[in-house]
Amino acid sequence: MLKYTISTLFSFCFLFAFSQSKSIDLNPKDTIARTDPYGIRVGIDLSRPLQSFLKDEYQGFEIVGDYRISSKLFLATELGNEDNTKQEDLYNFTTSGSYIKLGVDYNTYDNWYGMHNAIYVGGRYAFSSFSQTLNNYQIFDTDRYWTTPEYQNNPTEIPANGFAPGSTTPQKFSNLNASWLEAVVGIKAELFANIYLGASVRIGFLVSNKEADNFSNLWIPGFNKVTDGSNFGVGFNYSISYFLPLYKKAKKFKAIEKEKEVPEN
Repeated sequence: MLKYTISTLFSFCFLFAFSQSKSIDLNPKDTIARTDPYGIRVGIDLSRPLQSFLKDEYQGFEIVGDYRISSKLFLATELGNEDNTKQEDLYNFTTSGSYIKLGVDYNTYDNWYGMHNAIYVGGRYAFSSFSQTLNNYQIFDTDRYWTTPEYQNNPTEIPANGFAPGSTTPQKFSNLNASWLEAVVGIKAELFANIYLGASVRIGFLVSNKEADNFSNLWIPGFNKVTDGSNFGVGFNYSISYFLPLYKKAKKFKAIEKEKEVPEN
């Protein structure tokens, strides 16, 4: 029994001496390994169906999506189709076609762990293929030279603006296309688990614009109105999307360091 007690005491002394020889770090710097989800986010633009409901002359639909490739960077795309009829002073026309936008978004917002919101900037290259139909037009005549002879016997049929009709037979111009670069600023907020509400503003710059010989492209699907003498256009969207997580990547978050106060003697 005495032999067993002596052996036990000797073991405790050895362990105590070993533990005292190891230095003690008063400011430990621990790291905690955590994971971030990576996957595909797909949704629709809410503004286009709303305009389709409110305006008889407009029909549009857009699918939005992005794919996370790093903690801050996302591949992004938009696919859409629009059909829009516009009434100008002297003519009425309809533009119909589809577009695709490809680019990247960079998230500038630092989320807390478990949050996946975004305040982002990005860029797109966009291409649209469409057709335009000139539904009708009137002749611009400042002195009404063409109006008076035609309507002198029927003055009640003179149009309200005083210009004579040029044609009411629709003329269709097909195989039109345009491309542009687009700068994007937007936000995405997670409302519920994997459900995001987003909004963005876009400024586009036309790179190419294939037009008909006798009728300009006045409105381009995905780009919106084309202004005379300017290659710039403005657009926006409001989206709701669903995030489908495919895998997770580890991300290290540095733990908060706490200095230990050493009591004064």
